[in-house]
Amino acid sequence: MHTPFIRYFHTELAKRGFLTVRFNFPYMEARRRVPDRREVLEESYRAIVERAKNGNHKQDRLFIGGKSMGGRIASQIAANGVDMNGLFFLGYPLHPIGKTDQLRDEHLYKIKKPMLFVSGTRDSFARRDLLEKVVSKIGSNAQIHWIENGDHSFKTPDAKTTGSIDTLQEALASLIDWFQTIA
Repeated sequence: MHTPFIRYFHTELAKRGFLTVRFNFPYMEARRRVPDRREVLEESYRAIVERAKNGNHKQDRLFIGGKSMGGRIASQIAANGVDMNGLFFLGYPLHPIGKTDQLRDEHLYKIKKPMLFVSGTRDSFARRDLLEKVVSKIGSNAQIHWIENGDHSFKTPDAKTTGSIDTLQEALASLIDWFQTIA
């Protein structure tokens, strides 16, 4: 939750009046490299959603999502019934690097809420043709915003840091526009 990428989205959304919550999964808090079991990751995310729903800040809409695995876990809990208004993915990990035969998509087809995938055209975790096929199969409640020449963190070959400010601003604008279209 302290990466420049996450801080950017958290700060910029807050500046525009969006209440955002950022958190670490238990393995990250413990500074372990290996992620927790799926059940632990999902329960951690569910607990954050419950705290957001029952906290002091009342919201009229709730969107869940995240960067990479965070977005995938959000989609898994949504597929299993967590109530929310929509899902967003900042670099959805559709498949492991180099393993395009191991798609992580089956649960996505159970979700009936709007979804926005923001993905770089050079994302090694989501080959463009495969993500387009998945989004097409999901149907009208899913859309993609492509970051041209961006990688998994929207960084372009000419950028010196994780995501150039231009690509991050583009991703942020697409996310805000999408939030505003969801009734």
